[in-house]
This record gives sequence, C-alpha cells and structure tokens, in this order.
Amino acid sequence: MKVGYVYDPIYLRHDTGHHVENAKRLEAILTRLEESGLNKRLTLIKPRRAETDELALIHTKQHISQVEAVARMGGGWLDSDTVMSPDSYEAALYAAGGAIKAAESVMEGEVNSAFALVRPPGHHATQSRAMGFCLFNNIAIAARYTMLKYQLERVLIIDFDVHHGNGTQAAFYNDPAVFYISTHEHPFYPGTGTVDETGEGEAKGTKVSIPFPAGCGDAEYMLAYEQVVVPMARRFKPQLILVSAGYDAHWSDQIAIMQLSVSGFARMVKTIRKLAEELCAGRLAFSLEGGYSLDALAAAVKATFDVLLGETNIEDPLGPSPHKFSPPSIAPLLKQIKEIHKLG
Repeated sequence: MKVGYVYDPIYLRHDTGHHVENAKRLEAILTRLEESGLNKRLTLIKPRRAETDELALIHTKQHISQVEAVARMGGGWLDSDTVMSPDSYEAALYAAGGAIKAAESVMEGEVNSAFALVRPPGHHATQSRAMGFCLFNNIAIAARYTMLKYQLERVLIIDFDVHHGNGTQAAFYNDPAVFYISTHEHPFYPGTGTVDETGEGEAKGTKVSIPFPAGCGDAEYMLAYEQVVVPMARRFKPQLILVSAGYDAHWSDQIAIMQLSVSGFARMVKTIRKLAEELCAGRLAFSLEGGYSLDALAAAVKATFDVLLGETNIEDPLGPSPHKFSPPSIAPLLKQIKEIHKLG
C-alpha cells in the first residue's frame, strides 16, 4: 500500500502570529510522523505553485488579485478571522497546488492514496471572498482541475471538519458532477449547512448536510456514516473521492463542542477508504482543513495515515472524551435527511 503526503516548508511562512491557525499545527504533525517513524513509510510528494488560471477555475480574478495585493502590501486582516502575512499569497498558491498534486498522484497511480498537509486551509473560501482562515479553496480547485484533466464525470467530496464547508458547497451548488457531503456542528460558524441545502437545478440532491447538535461523538458520527454517507456514496458511484480533513471535532479542541476521539476519526477514515476501494479503484486524496488542539491534530493525522497504510492497531493517546455530554438523539435528524434524499 503506497501512501503519499504533500508538504513543503513554504506552508510555515503563512505567518499568522498567535492566531489559532498557525504554523505550529503542521510542525506538530511532522514531529509526530518523524518520532513514530511513520514518515519513512510514506512517499513525499512535492507541491507546485498553482497557476492563476487554475485558481480561476473556482475564484474570480478580482479575488485572486486582492489576496496577492494584500500580501504585497505586507499582509493584514481580510476579515475578523482571516489574517495574511507577506508570504501568505505564495503559501496559498502552494496549498492549492499541493491539493492538486495529491489528487494527480492518485489519478496517475503513483500512490494509492495521498494527504496534502497544507496551509492555509480552504473550504470556507468562496468564489470572491476569503474567510474562516481560508484564502483559496484548495479542495474545490483540486476537484475542478482533476475533473477537467482526467475527464471525470463524478467526484465525491467528503468534509468532516467541524465547520460546514460553505465555500466548497457554493462552488458546486449547481453542478451535478460533484457530490458534496458535510458533517458539522450546527448552529455554528459559518451558519450554512442545513438539511435543506441540497443543490439547485440538475444538481438537486447532490449536496448533503448532516448538521449535528453540539456534543456529538464517535457513536453519532458512525451512525451518520452508516445510514447516510455510505449509501449516498454508493448511489453516486464516484470516480475519485476527495476529503476535506478537519480534526476540530475532537473532544479536546477548544474551537468547537464536539466529542470525537482519535479512534473515531480513524473509523471514519477506514469507512472512506473502503468506499474508495469499492467504488473508484481506491482513488482517494485528503487535504488538511482545521484542527487546533495540537496533540489531537497530530495523533489524528497519524491515525489517518495508519489507516491508509492498512494498519489495524490504531493508537489513541488521548482516549475517549472525559466530558459527560448527552447530545440529543440524532435519529430524527437522520430520518429527515433520509426522507429528503429518498434513502431507504
């Protein structure tokens, strides 16, 4: 099983200071991979700089120029959440290019699966706006680029970040060729991702939101995967699966109120890997989104690589949540989603 990872030091030069999305996130991941020796079992994939016309597959030329201009002027805040440094534009180009390279490497058969360890993250960036720590929408750019290059007719994007990927959904809201499934806390930032957001026109039914109440953990996530994610993926029959991999639903992450464990993330990744093997010859590429508890992020990314490598003994150094949350039953929510999408 050959598993690749995309990384370049350029990602550390997106200097956000004391912002919660900072370079320590990638440093923690890389340290964990090195200390465990896992990096020696992975194939390093060097990213490339995304071209302006590749960014323009998703974003307006005005948005691209604005991000470049802010970096050229020394950086600054694009909104109350999203900050740039002088090197952020270049880092963002390599983040988008890194997601592209991960997908390309899988499509070319160079690796069985790949994980783009990139920053800044991307799934909140819309056609014309940077937001939610995101400058360009890495996963959406990779999806559109790969579809065009390889003439793919069906791409599935699974997003398990704790926040709804509003930018990714919007990019393909009218496109039936891209199926988008998001599990996220709701109500929560950015306020989108309700069950009735299912796509428009010919794309109606190809966008699926699973808006969990606060406090959900491993059991709730796996129930949603079993009852919604897996059957919807099988119905769509993708030729490639891309994953917006955010680990901020972990119980120790202070940015949200969810209760996933490292073991829970591993079970989700195993389910996704099996779907890829069943539906699209194993073609599977991840791109890093959120995750702000450094220990949990590093452990969960390592667990993701372990699953992709076929390991069955997954370490969870943080264990299950010690918090005694009792989330509402999600049975009514899943029932509503299944009715909307006509799942048996």
